[in-house]
Amino acid sequence: MSDLPNFGLSAEAAVAAPGRLEELRVSLTPQVVTLDPVSRIEGHMKVEVAIEKVQGQLTVVDAWSTGTAFRGIEAILVNRHPWDAVPITQRICGVCPVSHGLAATLAIEQATGVVPPDAARILRNLVLGANYLQSHILHFYQLAVLDFVAGPGMPPWQPAWTSDLRLDPATTSTLVGHYVQALAMRRKAHEMGAVFGGRLPHPPTYVPGGFTARPSVARKTTFNSYLAELVAWIQNVYIPDVELLGTVYGDFFTIGRGTGNLLAYGAFDLDAAGATKLLARGRVEAGANAVQSVDPSAITESTAHSWYSPATDNLPPAVGSTIAECPRPGAYSWLKAPRYNQQPYETGPLARMWVNGDYRRGISVLDRHLARAYEALKIAQAIQGWIAALPDSATTYSQNMPPTAGTGVGLTEASRGALGHWLTIANGVIARFQVITPTCWNAAPRDGAGVRGPIEQALLGTPVVDVNQPIEVLRVIHSYDPCLSCAVHVLDGDGQPITVLRAV
Repeated sequence: MSDLPNFGLSAEAAVAAPGRLEELRVSLTPQVVTLDPVSRIEGHMKVEVAIEKVQGQLTVVDAWSTGTAFRGIEAILVNRHPWDAVPITQRICGVCPVSHGLAATLAIEQATGVVPPDAARILRNLVLGANYLQSHILHFYQLAVLDFVAGPGMPPWQPAWTSDLRLDPATTSTLVGHYVQALAMRRKAHEMGAVFGGRLPHPPTYVPGGFTARPSVARKTTFNSYLAELVAWIQNVYIPDVELLGTVYGDFFTIGRGTGNLLAYGAFDLDAAGATKLLARGRVEAGANAVQSVDPSAITESTAHSWYSPATDNLPPAVGSTIAECPRPGAYSWLKAPRYNQQPYETGPLARMWVNGDYRRGISVLDRHLARAYEALKIAQAIQGWIAALPDSATTYSQNMPPTAGTGVGLTEASRGALGHWLTIANGVIARFQVITPTCWNAAPRDGAGVRGPIEQALLGTPVVDVNQPIEVLRVIHSYDPCLSCAVHVLDGDGQPITVLRAV
């Protein structure tokens, strides 16, 4: 008995309280709970959490975030024409392809030095804005709200976890009804974007030098009819629903903080040079109000715990590579670990709204949802101004040719957060292409110094009511809207997925 830690009990009390000691002894070995796959996200993700009792409360004490599929887009692009980067990188994700098309276009334009006409800037903003609206609506209603609300009593909503559901039947019924409405509103946002984008997802209209569609009175009228309905729905349904959750689940304003570091590249250019943006570029450290500048040269990646070769730390993406090595000792994810000044940063709507001074209530699960809803309204109202300023007819393209050699960086924002493309052209073709997605920032594994990624840190300290239904863990994960979709899966010779187990 004397060899056991007594957790503050005297020797006499320890002998007199064997049940108490047994409870504490169990807590010495955390129970590792694996969520694989994490449901209601885009793509394939596994999260492991170590749970033990802390002061009598089951609590997450460690976490590992794993991207379970290899994305080979960067390797596919090598030796291809630079223009191919736009349509191919859009296939990285079916939810935010517009942002990938824009990032690739910006990287190529930086390499060529071309400046698109002003009408092209407005058209890009309109289609990108429509893509944000559909993604924000999708995230809350189809991917996140069922963490708080009991869905319909039928597949695919059942079976489902029932832990910690606090809403009364009438309110639950209302939110389920809004879930169904959201399906239609998301479709309308897609259709609105397709008015100028040609189609959604994967619009073919983003090209180096401008935009392939031209404005017209008829297109503007159709676009406006969709927009008016979306603005009203965001104001009258979406935002009130998120605010309602804040009144019932107020404790989730204190859960899921994470690093407190927030990063935004900025999006929606308001001038031809992109010097002014609707969503400004900037970053904050540890949840401070002071906004600091962003130096792209401070962005690096670590593969210390990723299935890539070689294992590197603090490597600039412009010279990075995508060479798979699986399995590899110490690695547990297909995601690399991006860092800014060697520190992990959270990206997304909360980061953007914080940097812009539009939302600074806090950093938590519910703060992420509220900031996203308010951002949806901000963007929708900005779209109203852009469509009004769009001329009925204008030039939307500047002719340009790709250089035989050059480099470019395209930094923008997907709905989920900061997105960057790094391009190198040599001998007239792509010699190197690297992408850092928002989820690479948020769901990153540990780096070479052992520092956890943002989601891993946000999970620490999360209280859990039922270890068999750790809904609290899902609420933290879903608040980041992780997206690991459209990846190239690693298969063995028999066509079976390769599973790599991490020793705990």
